[in-house]
Amino acid sequence: MQSSPKKDTDKEYIRLGLRIVGDFGATLAVPVVVFVIIGQWLDNKYQHVYLFTAIAFVLAALTSARMIYKKAKQYDKLYKDIERK
Repeated sequence: MQSSPKKDTDKEYIRLGLRIVGDFGATLAVPVVVFVIIGQWLDNKYQHVYLFTAIAFVLAALTSARMIYKKAKQYDKLYKDIERK
């Protein structure tokens, strides 16, 4: 019994979607956690009240945005490759 081409394509879309969710989630979370921990450490070291934490959060947001943009372009190509099949 062969599965239909549509079912195979649907499975590819689902796998791609799950891959995107996981990848984007990690891309957002990891920089925020790392940068904020560094910011808090600097705040404690130099006795500032959340100055470095706020700066670190903004840098993390900018870094994540740039990474998401690049990855979105890559995933767009993968999506279009599935469409062409």
